[in-house]
Amino acid sequence: MTSTLIALAVIFTQLSLLAFGGGNSILPEMHRQVVDVHHWMTAQQFGALFALAQAAPGPNLMVVPLVGWHVAGWAGVLVTSVAKFGPSSIVTGVAFHLWNRFKDRPWRRIVQNGLVPMTAGLVAASAAVITAASALNWVLAAIVVGCAIVLVKTRIHPLAVLAVGALIGLSGFGQV
Repeated sequence: MTSTLIALAVIFTQLSLLAFGGGNSILPEMHRQVVDVHHWMTAQQFGALFALAQAAPGPNLMVVPLVGWHVAGWAGVLVTSVAKFGPSSIVTGVAFHLWNRFKDRPWRRIVQNGLVPMTAGLVAASAAVITAASALNWVLAAIVVGCAIVLVKTRIHPLAVLAVGALIGLSGFGQV
């Protein structure tokens, strides 16, 4: 159990420092570590935990303590939460101070403009990983594509789309 907690601490500390552009940017690496490298859960279990975390109120990275819980119970919740949110909070505080200190520098706009495509790419990679874990047959893939189109083309709240997806899932339509 101790080695598992140490592994969780190392993984989530690294993820904390890589979470550039928002928490969802680390989902592909989190998925790779807990599913492919350590085999603590299946891709479907990871997708289910992610969906549960997105449906719950609170920060969008509620999946972190859920992964900790799944792997190591309450100790896992504590380790993953501190490891993920501690280092990035410290780095953010320091970066925010420096960002404000150099607010009049011309290079600041260049840095901001360079970070936009990187962040977009990381978020797109996260979407691809979650989609691959969720769309296990053509019916589920069609539901994913339909939801994506609705979210991009309309102003419907994402929770409404999530609720419709949950109802479809409860109906048994598209079961694997």
